[in-house]
Amino acid sequence: MLITPELIAEESLHFDLSIPEGELEYAPDTRQSGPLAVKGQADLILEHRGPREIVEDIRLRARFEGNFELLCARCLEPVQQHLHGSFDLIFRPASADAATGEHAISEDETEIGYYEQSGLRLEDAVREQVLLGLPGRTLCREDCKGLCPQCGVNRNTTACNCSEKPSDQRWNALAGLGTDRKA
Repeated sequence: MLITPELIAEESLHFDLSIPEGELEYAPDTRQSGPLAVKGQADLILEHRGPREIVEDIRLRARFEGNFELLCARCLEPVQQHLHGSFDLIFRPASADAATGEHAISEDETEIGYYEQSGLRLEDAVREQVLLGLPGRTLCREDCKGLCPQCGVNRNTTACNCSEKPSDQRWNALAGLGTDRKA
């Protein structure tokens, strides 16, 4: 859904969407499993920067909820994750702050996103908020044993006979150092 200042100039845009599975691409280890419900509204905020300069900001407020499949950080098995969240964001036309060179910005300005001349894609804002809402690291269970670094077998389901510490031949020359020290 493309949101433009013209679309919301007269009144707020209320939306209640269901984003189908597979429509948005998140990350290589993240997959949406089922529809993602998104409900909210978009409003136009006119920012007066002088007698003849008005900047058309878009305020986007929404809630989202859906199921995702993430990969375990240790064994790479899929883990189901229910995610819900809300956001309240301000987007400004990219051309509004296109001054060249360095300039100081206020703390409030660090909270502003930008949209291109064509408008703001709601799906892009939702995708970003979903990625921010996902956990940094997911485990299938607390005591996940992970994958064997030698043979690659999932240690949760199969035992392997690989040694715990692989021998790296490059370190053999240093193996005897430190054992012949005299106190």
